[in-house]
Amino acid sequence: MKMRGVLLPGGRKVEIKEFDVPEPEYGQVLVKMKASSICGSDIRAIYREHLGHGPEAYQNVIAGHEPCGQIVKVGPGCKRFKEGDRVILYHISGCGVCNDCRKGYMISCTSPYRAAYGWQRDGGHADYLLAEENTCIALPDELSYVDGALVACGFGTVYEALNRVAVSGEDRVLITGMGPVGMAAGLVAKKMGATQVIGVDVAPSRLEFSLQVGAIDHAVRADAPDALKQIKTLTDGLGCEVSIDCSGSPQGRLLALQGTRRWGRCAMVGEGNRVDFDVSQTIIHNQITIYGSWVTSLGHMEDLVEKLVEWKLRPEVIVSHRFTLDEAEEAYRVADAGLSGKVCIVME
Repeated sequence: MKMRGVLLPGGRKVEIKEFDVPEPEYGQVLVKMKASSICGSDIRAIYREHLGHGPEAYQNVIAGHEPCGQIVKVGPGCKRFKEGDRVILYHISGCGVCNDCRKGYMISCTSPYRAAYGWQRDGGHADYLLAEENTCIALPDELSYVDGALVACGFGTVYEALNRVAVSGEDRVLITGMGPVGMAAGLVAKKMGATQVIGVDVAPSRLEFSLQVGAIDHAVRADAPDALKQIKTLTDGLGCEVSIDCSGSPQGRLLALQGTRRWGRCAMVGEGNRVDFDVSQTIIHNQITIYGSWVTSLGHMEDLVEKLVEWKLRPEVIVSHRFTLDEAEEAYRVADAGLSGKVCIVME
């Protein structure tokens, strides 16, 4: 039996090719794909150009590391999941025996056995995906397949970061970079108790969409000369107790730090680039704590899924564009423009 799959050769090109449907081996399951969303890292490090090196490089496999679907076949040795189960995929398969893997943080596994779906092994932009059972997370009936796809990376990433900085009802939150990850950060921060969320971006369309879906309470243009002043004015001249940079840009990171209140906490999740600032004046004298946070763990992703049901929060509210698998080229073009909400390939 044959299936379609999307390859990203670089140079903003998309190829759809035909492949054999794989057979699950020991500890593996075959998942019929239902939704597979596009991540900013797919755009930055694969679609535009291949930036990775060595074992972390894109290995010309089927793309898509935010997959969600239904198990249609199980291999020998599977212990929990069965045919018909709806599952989200944690997007890294680790070695399983290092310290990070034992904690559920396969994202931080450095073993040569580590492989990310859509990077070093076939991902979700296909009719079927061959997955390790131990990377599967049950998708509750209350959540859609599109909800599940968004959990797999973006919402999981911000849930981890916001827990690291311990967001609560005592905090105002500043988010620099209102792409899909920033939108997820705002929605989750509010459910965790944040009393006010300020969003910053250069794209008016993303700020407008963020306000529309309820991710932020106030919008600030990043390119406004008085952006920092606006943030301070909205916070009684103090700044926010918590900031999170989702932009990955030098300007966004610096503004996140400058907009953080004295004794506040700043999480950085946006990938790439550098940032330059006066350490004494910006960090030390203001008693600011910086947290680096990369994706999340299997256990915390399961916790998040439970919370989404409890909070009645549907991640798919941030999806602005849906495409079929055959429309993958257009899907990537829209995502690359960086002017919209989340872009998702839907197979349902």
